[in-house]
Amino acid sequence: MQYFPLFVDTTELKVLVIGGGEVASRKLDLLTRTRAEIRVISPEVSEDILAYEASGRIGLWRRGATEADIQDWDLIYLATADDRLNAELAALAKTRGIWVNVVDNPQHCRFITPSIVDRGRLVVAISTAGAAPVFARDIRARLETWLPQSLAPLFDFVAERRDEVQARLSTTKLRRLFWETFFKLNGDRFDAATAEHYQDAFLDLTPGGEILLLDANTRVDLLPLAAMPLLQRLDWVLSPGSFPLELAELLRRDAGRRELPGLSEITRLYEQGGRLLIYADSDKIAQFKAHFPMAKHLRGGSL
Repeated sequence: MQYFPLFVDTTELKVLVIGGGEVASRKLDLLTRTRAEIRVISPEVSEDILAYEASGRIGLWRRGATEADIQDWDLIYLATADDRLNAELAALAKTRGIWVNVVDNPQHCRFITPSIVDRGRLVVAISTAGAAPVFARDIRARLETWLPQSLAPLFDFVAERRDEVQARLSTTKLRRLFWETFFKLNGDRFDAATAEHYQDAFLDLTPGGEILLLDANTRVDLLPLAAMPLLQRLDWVLSPGSFPLELAELLRRDAGRRELPGLSEITRLYEQGGRLLIYADSDKIAQFKAHFPMAKHLRGGSL
């Protein structure tokens, strides 16, 4: 993974954009939605950039950029039509420890800006590491149709109530179960029933155990889509040895991992409401399937 995805708090972030044409305007369309302090340097600027200056959202210096400008910034975007100037200023920024992006020129970038789907507090970022931005935009278009606009007010509603949930429920497991119940009741809607679903989610917080069985000979890439949400809510992954990276990528990051215990210990974890994945060879899986008839057996293409 050449580019590591992260989300930066833009409060008090200082951003410089060098360039005043259409490319710079496109970057400003996104940057002005953040809390960053933004300055643009360019002798000539588009009408859109003038409008941003008139609104007070950005600062503007109507002149060419110099080496003296490449200091005291957190991020710099270079969007001039002069490739040589962009390369020179990018190199200077890197020597001064400033993260720099040269638009449409990944080889000079210290960071890249992904395609973004914005639903308020929910932000989805898509990147092809600069290789195929057109394809990233296609994925973004699909997500735009899939993620409803109601998610923005819904997550504002959720954020306003997180402290209350923390106070009313004493353990992380109960809080996770509460939010799973709430979203199961409410889905992605935000309407008059949302507050009612929130209160109803407190009524039944009895954790139900679950056992998933996965044969080590099963190809992970053939697992059905229905298995994905099950793998994302695991408490424990039990295996007599290591398991493939392809499987690890599908599991809940916070799930505990331990050597495969005996039947009595597995029963205890299950009866305490634990959600377990057992990953083992075919003989072991057959044994567990006979002992735990309620277990879900994950197979290629089916559950």
